[in-house]
Amino acid sequence: MKNMNIILFTNKRGQVWSFDFDLIRLAVASVAGLALFFGFAVYTGFRMGENELAYVDEWQGVIRAQQAEIGEARDIAEANLNALTLRVGQMQAQMLRLNALGERLVRQGDFAAGEFDFNNLPAVGGPQDVAGQQSTELTDFMGMLDELIVELDDREYKLNVLESMLMDRKLRERVMPSGRPVESGWLSSKFGKRTDPFTGKQEQHNGVDFAGKEGADVVAVGDGVVSWAGKRSGFGNMVEITHGSGYVTRYGHNRESLVAVGDTVKKGQLIALMGSTGRSTGPHVHFEVLHNGKTVDPGKYINN
Repeated sequence: MKNMNIILFTNKRGQVWSFDFDLIRLAVASVAGLALFFGFAVYTGFRMGENELAYVDEWQGVIRAQQAEIGEARDIAEANLNALTLRVGQMQAQMLRLNALGERLVRQGDFAAGEFDFNNLPAVGGPQDVAGQQSTELTDFMGMLDELIVELDDREYKLNVLESMLMDRKLRERVMPSGRPVESGWLSSKFGKRTDPFTGKQEQHNGVDFAGKEGADVVAVGDGVVSWAGKRSGFGNMVEITHGSGYVTRYGHNRESLVAVGDTVKKGQLIALMGSTGRSTGPHVHFEVLHNGKTVDPGKYINN
């Protein structure tokens, strides 16, 4: 049967509806409708799948960008850490130099033991201000390190200048004639006018005499260089030391000279043995001080 007739009766005004259907066409139309429906569903699913894939790709792009930012931040952090480590190393080296310099200055300045201890931190204190405490940013911290390095350089320069001044002062103190030229003995003749022991006449005595035991030690009264060591008219065996700054000292009548011309001597160093050579009445040391070529009273240098 290819055709179907459907008759509908209604109560309304006795109307009758009649429908004729071609079954083949109906089947074809149904199949076509179903195919269209499934095609639409497949297309819609495909489009939805494309949107989901695009969404996934977009998020993957965001993740890759974030990973790149994290890698860049890590590189920056490592670079900052390396720079910080380098600066801290420089500061540690400067602190070691400053500690060594400070210890030398303490020794040169003759400070009391423990007054300046460079092995311990200086004592500090004060009340804590909790409300005013703030965290330090990395950029602020790096800036503080830069300022600290500049201050360390400045302090090191000034301490080096101070050390040079102390060394110059120490050098001047060592080359400046001071103290007695003998370790034992007594002052037997002063500087100035005196009666000559050989002629009985008044004469100018250009030094002081220290009498003592034959062979007693004669020592330098300051650092210097030996400019004479040998016999000299009236002085017998004499040692002369040039100290610098215009100062020269002479040690006469020695039994024996223990240094030679050109030798460098230190304050308190043994340079001769007491004797009675030359124009002398007994074992003693004739001690003279010259400044800029003129003899001066050794008394003020002996008492220093």
